[in-house]
Amino acid sequence: MQSNANSKLRKGAVVLTVTGLLGATVTGAAVAAPPAKSALQESLNSLVSQERFPAALASVSKGGRTTSLVAGSARLDRPVPVPADGQVRAGSNTKTFTAVVVLQLVAEGKVELDAPIEKYLPGVVRGEGIDGGEITVRQLLQHTSGLPNYTQYIGLESFEKIQHKFFQPHDLLAAALAHPAEFAPGTGWQYSNTNYLLAGLLIERVTERPVQEQLTERVIRKAGLRHTYWPQPGDQTIQGPHPHGYAADSTGKVIDATELDPSWGGAAGQLISTPGDLAQFSRVLLDGRLLPPAQLAEMRRTVDAPILPGWRYGLGLFRVPLSCGGVFWGHGGDIEGYETRGGATDDGRSVGLAVTALPGTFGTDAEQGVKAVMAATDTAFCR
Repeated sequence: MQSNANSKLRKGAVVLTVTGLLGATVTGAAVAAPPAKSALQESLNSLVSQERFPAALASVSKGGRTTSLVAGSARLDRPVPVPADGQVRAGSNTKTFTAVVVLQLVAEGKVELDAPIEKYLPGVVRGEGIDGGEITVRQLLQHTSGLPNYTQYIGLESFEKIQHKFFQPHDLLAAALAHPAEFAPGTGWQYSNTNYLLAGLLIERVTERPVQEQLTERVIRKAGLRHTYWPQPGDQTIQGPHPHGYAADSTGKVIDATELDPSWGGAAGQLISTPGDLAQFSRVLLDGRLLPPAQLAEMRRTVDAPILPGWRYGLGLFRVPLSCGGVFWGHGGDIEGYETRGGATDDGRSVGLAVTALPGTFGTDAEQGVKAVMAATDTAFCR
């Protein structure tokens, strides 16, 4: 679920292989397929052949035209065509949706960005070096709160043991707050899912409604996203056409991670979407159709995010440099089984890209895998 190169990436030995899958490459297009040897198609093919992701999917919108491409196979055990713009677990892309709702509440005068979280969740944020009276709503959305990251403490290193486990938000929060602060609020930047867990609790306290309802009504429906949804409690499936996702267990064995209980993601990473919907969401957001100008401007005020060179972070939004000049605004997500990247540019380009495992799952170099996915995303924007 963490959207950065420092995410926990498994480097288990290869148990299942992609032998025979490279011949199963399938290309689909929402409007019209580009030439088979397009730069983006070659990048997706390379993610399968070189980085050993079982499948790769991309959706690109430029100049009013949308194209969907795929590579690889939807299954490891046999060649199965990858559904064009298939559904995947969106992981930390959820954070941008959550940030939009909080900023909508700011626009409505119900939340103050620079008020302490203590004002809205009194007595909740307490721990060693942790005081909710010293941490602002802005710092939560910006990852400058210094709060420890709960995903480091819930057993993800033994994924097979928690794959079907249900978590309550307050259990996740307790796992984080049992550990000391990483730094004093506002003095550093560190990606922490705990920030968005609290943002979700803030939304529920202020609106007196479930966070999943607020994201659905205020963002998903308003943005016209037809294939994006928040799985309800107990739903471990992916409802629409989708490629299977894969993860490594604690022994390095690769297992099917398509079905899992996503409750540990919550407001930080629970959504299911498609590359096309994620690209459309970024476009609608940048076009000002979800937030008033003042709140969108706040969202785009960034601080340095030392993940990859030139990356910066606003309020639930990364600013990422492009090799062809300029930047794109978006997020991305890492969750067992799927990694997603993409966003939109101010000049009208929109991209969503997904692979069906976390980098390193099949014994490849995890850091190289992260860079390869980002390179493919850059190709989608630039070529």
